[in-house]
Amino acid sequence: MDYHCTYTSYKSTNFFSKIVVDYLSQATGLQPFYKHLPNKDGILNAIAERKIFITDRKLLVDYFNMQYAKAASIKQQKNIELLASDNCFTITTAHQPNIFTGPLYFIYKILHAVKLAQELNEELSDYNFVPVYYMGSEDADLDELGNITIQEKKITWNTQQTGAVGRMKVDKNFLQLIHEIESQIGVNEFGNELSSIFKQCYTLDKTIQQATFELVNILFAEYGLLVLIPDNIDLKKAFIPTVTKELQEQFSRKEVDKTNEEFGKHYKIQAAGRELNLFYLINDRRERIEKVEQHFIVQNLEIQFSLDEILIELNMHPERFSANVILRPVFQETILPNIVFIGGGGELAYWLQLKKVFENAAVPYPVLVLRNSFLFYNTVQENKLQKMGYEIQNTFLSTEELFVDLVKKQSLHNLSLQEQIEQANIFYQQLEKQSAEIDITLVAHTQAIATKAIKKIEALEKKLLRAEKRKFADQKNQLEIIKKDLFPNNNLQERVENMSHLYSIFGKKLIEIILTSSKGLTQKFGFICINKKAS
Repeated sequence: MDYHCTYTSYKSTNFFSKIVVDYLSQATGLQPFYKHLPNKDGILNAIAERKIFITDRKLLVDYFNMQYAKAASIKQQKNIELLASDNCFTITTAHQPNIFTGPLYFIYKILHAVKLAQELNEELSDYNFVPVYYMGSEDADLDELGNITIQEKKITWNTQQTGAVGRMKVDKNFLQLIHEIESQIGVNEFGNELSSIFKQCYTLDKTIQQATFELVNILFAEYGLLVLIPDNIDLKKAFIPTVTKELQEQFSRKEVDKTNEEFGKHYKIQAAGRELNLFYLINDRRERIEKVEQHFIVQNLEIQFSLDEILIELNMHPERFSANVILRPVFQETILPNIVFIGGGGELAYWLQLKKVFENAAVPYPVLVLRNSFLFYNTVQENKLQKMGYEIQNTFLSTEELFVDLVKKQSLHNLSLQEQIEQANIFYQQLEKQSAEIDITLVAHTQAIATKAIKKIEALEKKLLRAEKRKFADQKNQLEIIKKDLFPNNNLQERVENMSHLYSIFGKKLIEIILTSSKGLTQKFGFICINKKAS
């Protein structure tokens, strides 16, 4: 496959928040909110801290052996065995079980974990590193997880099921989605291959979390990636001490409030949390647990516990307790010997609010790494841009900004009246001085005349540009088409577009292209250009 990848800073894209930019630049004001720098020294410090914490490795190995009893690659089997050793650590990313993998960044963040594990295994040979995808299967936001977009077409799963999306089951409406996808990508070389994979993974009455596990495994098993589904009674037993602490003390909200008091002075608060950051998870329901005076109430289920009763429930049925966004990271870091968490800008933002929560729970806080981001384009688009005088990096500007710049550069006329405006300013300054010498009350009148005159010249400048724009209609149309392809809905491609279109063109080579282009600790935004002829 003929392709090349170039990179730019995240700051230069203007698509990433101040928190992300400050974190990458190691801004002084943000440093109190994380533990380790995202570099080799930070990795070593995280390892040293993690070694002190007791992780139930037997529990983890037993879980993965059960998970992969029928579907483990040689590399996965090796990684499961390695996890039994105190010198083995995980590189983890997390995401909900979006149907058909959701937006492209689902793939990017998983391959970032794979790439960083590969790099660390080479650079720190005294240790072993295993990539893990932690599935947020207990998320109940179907509006977010139940749709994908392929080439501008939005495909939505209409189902009456409720509760944790991971526990939902593939129904007839879901199977219809596969036919929709197949009709859209089937004309491409690998379209039928991907449709067959979807049909293999998403079968009637299979849970979404199981189907997602199978799909991710088909795509990434050869790289040794392990998928952890936290909706498991044995894993949740390891989290009982923290859940007990939360029920008794409501500690997490208190710690987040302390952090947010200072954090909120400089940055937008990503997650405020609740008095009790736990859900009650049973069958097809996931409902908040609320503390009302001395009782714990699951309002929508009309269930009520005393403290003693809910602690008995926790110890008998730990699988019924589900952490929300504040405590979920603590659960993840409790059960995994993890040293790096790879997440998007939004994820990093709320993790930066959780350092004190981790400290109170006595769980090691990992190195935070911003996930890789990419923009796919092709040589035809590249050539069109270059003919107009632009590189791919320039496409972060709006279509209007690009078009105005193009017209000004390519016009045969001088469209700027700035020189005339400067001359007019000088003229009216002299006139104002002359007026003041005769009658000071005329100064305001002179200034008003000057303001009106300058505005008329500026208006004329806009009219000149508007008239000249009409001569560049073809170039404007080309820019609009390119921008629409690269930035669907004026958003980053990776936040909207599903992998299906690209996979249908490149097949599993797509995974290799992204993995090869991925960086571990060097965090840059990547532009992957595919030779159109080669595709």
